[in-house]
Amino acid sequence: MLDETLVVIAGLFLLAHAVTVGLCLRRIRVAAEPAPVSVIGQPRLTLLRPVCGLDPYDPETLESSFLQDYPDYEIIFCAPSEDDPAVALLRGLAARYPHVPARILTGQVPRTGNPKLDNLWKGWAAADAEWVCMADANLLLPRDYLARVVGSWREGTGLVSSPAWGSVPEGFAARLEAAFMNSNQARLLLAGDSLDMGFTQGKTMFWNRAMLNTAGGLAVLGERLAEDVTATQVVRRLGLKVRLTPMPFAQPLGRRDLQQVWNRQLRWSRVRRDGFAGLFLLEPANGAVLPLLLLLLAGAGLPLILTALAIWYAAEWLLMRRAGWRAGWRDLAVLPLRDLALPVLWAATFLRKGITWRGKAMEPPATTTAIVEEART
Repeated sequence: MLDETLVVIAGLFLLAHAVTVGLCLRRIRVAAEPAPVSVIGQPRLTLLRPVCGLDPYDPETLESSFLQDYPDYEIIFCAPSEDDPAVALLRGLAARYPHVPARILTGQVPRTGNPKLDNLWKGWAAADAEWVCMADANLLLPRDYLARVVGSWREGTGLVSSPAWGSVPEGFAARLEAAFMNSNQARLLLAGDSLDMGFTQGKTMFWNRAMLNTAGGLAVLGERLAEDVTATQVVRRLGLKVRLTPMPFAQPLGRRDLQQVWNRQLRWSRVRRDGFAGLFLLEPANGAVLPLLLLLLAGAGLPLILTALAIWYAAEWLLMRRAGWRAGWRDLAVLPLRDLALPVLWAATFLRKGITWRGKAMEPPATTTAIVEEART
């Protein structure tokens, strides 16, 4: 006998899924319009990009730094050492675009326990602008990137951020990673922002230097395993909001293997557990697995189950198509596998506390308070 209560609950999950898709579709229309003029105008800013080694798409992603349609900006690239493979590439790019002010700073001193923040430290101190936009090296910046980021700053904003979407996936594993990044993670982050619940994603962080320095500077961002989690908490402690750009920016994926995808998703899962434990407990509700189980427990027939799944993934496919994300049959076929992996990843998150980033084991630093006080003085 059909349990109608469970069917209704499953239907509510499907409705919530459709609402998040609808909120993102509305943002696509906003993103198609020219970047608005922000309440801060178009101030001079520093584009701060950390590099560490060379990835296959770095020539394109780093060159995009020099191609911005923005009236007044400088670029500071931060490398951990002069011998880093990215430095030679950056020097070549700077010579190719001599009209764009660019500096390459090398050397790194451990300060926060977070290698990325330690790498950025020198660039943050050297920036000559009041406004600083941090952008990861593997992010491909469209020409209106800076204009979009600045244009998203509104009254009550403490930080502008944006998720990344996975472009040019090559092979099965990369398509699976794109399925995690695009119509799942980016969708949920963008929908949350539409509901005035913005969360930082570390690929893009646009700050007012004085505001963050007052809160403790880069040192305070080392309080947690990941700087983006701490950034959200710092902004909220200041009584301000994290705002996201209308749509995410591309991160070329290229070829991946399944171990890389698993490790990356597991690291991000542990970061969320460390920073937002309450929300993390709700993550098993993410994806189609829970509503599917509810329908099975309700005794629903195969036609109803297949119809629900078809609606669920058709909504994602529509979003992928409208957003310009890869939406071929291979990209659609990995969506159920992603959803099956989500509860497994959630459970595996509890096997250890720390994370590993670029081969370095990371734990929240025990001396954060001392570092913050040093930075303030």
